[in-house]
Amino acid sequence: MNFDYNEEQQLLAASIRRFVERDYGFDARRKIVAGPEGWSRAAWAALAELGVLALPLPAEHGGFGGGAIDLASVMEAIGEALVVEPFLATVGIGARFIVRGGSPAQKARLRPAIASGELRLAFAQTERGARYDLARVSTRARTTSEGYVLDGEKRVVLHAPCAQRLVVSARTRGELGEPQGISLFLVDAAAPGLTMRRSRTIDALPAADISLHGVRVGADALVGAEHEAHALIEEVVDYATALLCSEAVGAIGYANGATLEYLKTRRQFGVPIGSFQALQHRMVDMVIAHEQAKSMASLACTAVDAEGDPARRKRMVSAAKVRIAEACRHVSQESVQLHGGMGMSEEMKVSHTFRRLTMIAQQFGDLDHHLERFGSL
Repeated sequence: MNFDYNEEQQLLAASIRRFVERDYGFDARRKIVAGPEGWSRAAWAALAELGVLALPLPAEHGGFGGGAIDLASVMEAIGEALVVEPFLATVGIGARFIVRGGSPAQKARLRPAIASGELRLAFAQTERGARYDLARVSTRARTTSEGYVLDGEKRVVLHAPCAQRLVVSARTRGELGEPQGISLFLVDAAAPGLTMRRSRTIDALPAADISLHGVRVGADALVGAEHEAHALIEEVVDYATALLCSEAVGAIGYANGATLEYLKTRRQFGVPIGSFQALQHRMVDMVIAHEQAKSMASLACTAVDAEGDPARRKRMVSAAKVRIAEACRHVSQESVQLHGGMGMSEEMKVSHTFRRLTMIAQQFGDLDHHLERFGSL
């Protein structure tokens, strides 16, 4: 099977890399992360201008109708550059909810705003003690004459501080842990009764714990069918997981390149340390891990793009995430160890790549979770 990108995908990735080289180098990224918001509005506008925010959206709403496989090259470039802007949260998750479950009015109103960069989204799903169980939703939504009232708490909502709208999962009936009875709502991030406690993850992404106390939304805030959101959530999270795997491929590729360059230039006993056979073997293992991760990420993207058996989609995505999690752990740790003590310094991009790869291995399910999921299908 040919896992190489076609000409259009390669050109798109090249345009992202030119943007990175010009405006989003490591020093520029450090300044962005150190800023009060932790992300750059100018960088977000540049991504919109490049057209990548519109890539997966239908043409009738300003998009290009691309799938996960078309976004894969973009995600690799994002992973290589350690981009902290809310691309996955907005395009990979929020926009996907609108495309797959939004009403005609929601699609007409929101998709053009996403494509232009005017609207940023975040997915408020995770709750205390839920880990990776998408059915463990205790946040409640009560029906009123005007719509719904939401009460509950969400934990570590990635890119919530950047978002104007949140896609919030809430239980409209049933008990904790039941797949049936979960609904999705579009909630204004500045809605009365909604509070955020902002934070940063170890890989420098903006995040927030969110409290919802009597937050009122209209009936038109419902995304998809009432009580039936669990299957949609699983589908969108699988889609996002496939994109995350591609991001990991980009970060792993950078870690490998930086490590190889270091082995060629760092000298001991009068020779480059890359001439030592033991280190060559370790470097080869890292390269193999990268190639395997790339092929599995492509498989996952192809699976989520295919309209078919949900069980097959879940199986392929979990298989990819298992391999990606293994590669993230192996390459991130090897890259730091082969750099020596300086590999953990703030001044070295490889140390920040180590942190991002560590978080990718856990996001949307760690290795153990996806092994169990794979085995159950």
